[in-house]
Amino acid sequence: MIFSTVLWAHGGAAGTDTDQCKFELEKDHWLHYTAYQPKAYPAKDFCGSLPDINTLTQLVFDYQDQRYRNMAIEFEVTKEPEGKRVFFSEAEKHKSGTVVLDMPYGVAEPGKYLIHITLLQDNGERLDAHMNFKAGVGQPASKSKIGIYIVAFLAILYILYLTNARVKRTIGKLVKRTRAESTI
Repeated sequence: MIFSTVLWAHGGAAGTDTDQCKFELEKDHWLHYTAYQPKAYPAKDFCGSLPDINTLTQLVFDYQDQRYRNMAIEFEVTKEPEGKRVFFSEAEKHKSGTVVLDMPYGVAEPGKYLIHITLLQDNGERLDAHMNFKAGVGQPASKSKIGIYIVAFLAILYILYLTNARVKRTIGKLVKRTRAESTI
C-alpha cells in the first residue's frame, strides 16, 4: 500500500504540472491551495468545489517558494458574478509558508466564488492571483454515521467467520439451507 499512488496527496501527482489546486503567482512560482470542511467531511480535502454551505470551511495555502515567506499576503473571497465580499484577511507575513484561514460558517449560499490573493512586496509592488471554486455542489454531508457502523459490524462478522470454526459451520448450514429452499 505504501507504493500506491492513490494514497499520495492529490492522487500521486508529481510536481505541480498536474496539480489543479494551485495559483501561479509569477511564471513558475506557485501557491498551493486546499480547502477543508472538517465538521462535515473530517477526512476529505477539496479544491474546485465545496459540497456544503454554512459549515466551517478552512482554506489552506502553502508557498512553494521560500521568497514569498517574507512578503505580506492578503486574502479575499467574493461571491460571483456580483463580486460581493464574503471573507477578508488583512495582509500579514506567514514565515512558516503555510496559511490557514478559518471561515467559521463557510459561505452562505451555493454558487461561484473567487479567491483573490495579493502578495505585497517591500518595494510596493503587488502580485495578484485568482482561483475560483463552487460551493454547495455535490452531496451534503450526512449527519448520521450509520454507514460507518454497518461497515464496522460487517468487518467484525467477517473476522469472526475467518477465525471461529463454530461461526463457519453455522454460516455454512445457513447457506446450504438457503440454497435448498431456493431450489424447491
